[in-house]
Amino acid sequence: MGGILVAGTTSDAGKSVVTAGVCRWLWRRGVKVAPFKAQNMSNNSAVVVDKHGRGGEIGRAQALQAVACGLEPEVRFNPVLLKPSSDHRSQVVVLGQAVDTIEASRFRELKGRMAGAAFGAFDELRREYDVVVCEGAGSPAEINLRENDYVNMGLARHGGLPVVVVGDIDRGGVFASLYGTVALLDRADQALVSGFVINKFRGDRGLLQPGLDTLEDLTGRPTLGVLPFDVDLWLDAEDAVSYGRVLGRPGPARGSEWLRIAVVRLPHISNATDAEAFASEPGVAVRLTVEPGELAEADVVVIPGTKSTVDDLEWLRRNGLADLILAHAAAGKPLLGLCGGFQMLGRRIHDEVESGRGEVDGLGLLPVEVGFQRTKTLARPIGHALGAPVHGYEIHHGQVVWREAELSGLITLPDGAMEGAAAGNVFGTHWHGAFECDEFRRRFLTLAAGIAGRRGFVVAADTDYAALRAATVDRLGDMVEEYVDTDALWRLIEQGATPGLPAIPPGAV
Repeated sequence: MGGILVAGTTSDAGKSVVTAGVCRWLWRRGVKVAPFKAQNMSNNSAVVVDKHGRGGEIGRAQALQAVACGLEPEVRFNPVLLKPSSDHRSQVVVLGQAVDTIEASRFRELKGRMAGAAFGAFDELRREYDVVVCEGAGSPAEINLRENDYVNMGLARHGGLPVVVVGDIDRGGVFASLYGTVALLDRADQALVSGFVINKFRGDRGLLQPGLDTLEDLTGRPTLGVLPFDVDLWLDAEDAVSYGRVLGRPGPARGSEWLRIAVVRLPHISNATDAEAFASEPGVAVRLTVEPGELAEADVVVIPGTKSTVDDLEWLRRNGLADLILAHAAAGKPLLGLCGGFQMLGRRIHDEVESGRGEVDGLGLLPVEVGFQRTKTLARPIGHALGAPVHGYEIHHGQVVWREAELSGLITLPDGAMEGAAAGNVFGTHWHGAFECDEFRRRFLTLAAGIAGRRGFVVAADTDYAALRAATVDRLGDMVEEYVDTDALWRLIEQGATPGLPAIPPGAV
């Protein structure tokens, strides 16, 4: 039937949420729809399992968009994923599998392979689904990258897709950003840009209308919708940078005391979404922070996942935060390490793969040692923890190569083996997503509050994390139906880009 590309004036302009909303709106209409993002750059990834039982990685935003389409996530929805491990180096994941870790200067060497995988996946989805809703990456006006682009206008040209550009008015300068995005494109690219959507608007729509009218007069392209700022849309952010310091909007405490959780905002933090499950609980205040005072005052400290375990451990030591973490544990307060954070808590790390540093001392809070393997573990395991069923997903090169025989595991696997570690007030696991399991999360928070001396904290018995995520997806669909000209949007999807659109200098010369 057709497709559409949702582009943005910048990263984090709202492409992901608009794409998810459009997917949900189409799914509600009975359309067989799939999401697609040719290339994503994010350390927040989800594990999907193909029909052969093999695990693969895609961006979490595409996993959420799949849910919006009523689908199980699969690798074709995000065929290329770049996972930064430094400002100049990224792991390259193609169709779910890590194929290389390269410097930015070498990206051109893999561009052909990445573009081929992306276009191939898109073409397959186009044949299998009525509509493919594509999300761009960054901005289509990154003209320094246009020559080999297969993510934004390169994809739009390949698929003959109409393009809608999203701008975030909360950043300021939205009209200049929207106009400038179109004006920098060449004539053929401009011919595909058929409208705009403004995101995160607060205030009186009437005050905005003169600007919308002028933008249409200048570009010949209408604004198809103005989406309101919605403070409840915080689940499944694509990157930790999307969060403020305060995570979520927790309800009032059910008991007489709150539980304060500090999540260390590591330089290369990955799967920061693990903290969202805690932030969904009434009476639980979650901070993503590097502030020494907030770490010192926290009841629970969480060291999250990271794409660069050894480098981020060195950063903790260099900035004095490792000493605060050690003091927190020594005071008997609960400390939780997730994936890379768990690896830091051990006695030693043996790493010739990720950092190439060889043997490095860990924080020494758990009697385990971790060795990095070239093959990445990608799995969606199940087990039991604290007497409750638990499931999660694994994305890591590090493996526990030694553990003290008497050490308890945080999670027990179906075969009786132990995963992670629990030693007094210190806990760790390689699993992401485990705390999305409601009963396990409740029991862990109750245990942590007791260890921290928060006797007045009472965990809510009715928080349903899966329902909260479903409500987020439905809210996105509601916003598209309520605030977007869906008749115009449907015409674009069905008929393609609006014909006869005016060319705008200087790009269209």
